Amino acid sequence: MVVLDWLLESDPALRWQVLRDLTDASPDQVAAERARVAQEGWGARLLALRGSDGQWAGGACFPADFRGDFSAGQPWTSTFPALSLLRELGVDPNAPIVRETTELVTRNCRWEHAGQPFFDGEVEPCINGRTVSLGIYFGVDVEGIVTRLLGEQLADGGWNCEAEHGSIRSSFHTTICVLEGLLDYEQATGGSARITEARERGQEYLLSRRLLYRLSTGEVVEPSWLLFSYPVWWHYDVLRALDYFRAADTADPRQAEAIELVRSKRQNDGRWLLEDTHPGEVHFVMEDGDGAPSRWNTLRASRVLEWADKRA
Repeated sequence: MVVLDWLLESDPALRWQVLRDLTDASPDQVAAERARVAQEGWGARLLALRGSDGQWAGGACFPADFRGDFSAGQPWTSTFPALSLLRELGVDPNAPIVRETTELVTRNCRWEHAGQPFFDGEVEPCINGRTVSLGIYFGVDVEGIVTRLLGEQLADGGWNCEAEHGSIRSSFHTTICVLEGLLDYEQATGGSARITEARERGQEYLLSRRLLYRLSTGEVVEPSWLLFSYPVWWHYDVLRALDYFRAADTADPRQAEAIELVRSKRQNDGRWLLEDTHPGEVHFVMEDGDGAPSRWNTLRASRVLEWADKRA
């Protein structure tokens, strides 16, 4: 099997990223494939599920009819996860239906926490970091959220959604969400010395723990972080962390063990598996389930290793 051919036998949302990251396709070829995301496949299918008010399932973080039962996992069908997935699929933010969606979300969508406008963010930095990424991608001002996040960085360099309840220790999950948002903001706007400093402190929080260990005991924090999922939603894992460092082009010797973990998971046929699907209702599935070869993880792992090998 030629892995590249297998990757390209997929949805436009994945195909354009394969062309960009793993081939020498021209920018025009990549752009032409990306333009299809809003018109066909997963991107068009997700956009078709949007309500007339711009929302999915009538809510921001949760569906309007959600009653707080997480026994089957978190539902991933509301506006926040839908927009997050559209961003990851690479939908053109300037496509008319996407511009309309952004305007409607800005006008109509409110966070369940206290009715805050969607692009103003709410109180949890894990949510706010990802909302920064959404605002940057869809062309909405999120400077206020960035300012808030900078003021919420903890002494150990990371962030934690439980800080409002008294936690003084950072969370890997929250920290990666914030780092991705700050990086997107910095790359889009040029950032500032304060943002760069905060992001570098957050990176050091992860690097000092070699991306997966407790600083206190040297033990793996969560064995599930050694398993690769997609979509990742708010969850941390080693592949997500390395893909962030690739995007930031920040290589460090303390990433070595994590990189070798990714390398070790390549199957004999050159593909990576889907290992840890996060439970919860989704609009539709994009992969064949845990234990089966995953195009998304193969793309992400391949580009991480290509970057790491170039920086070695």
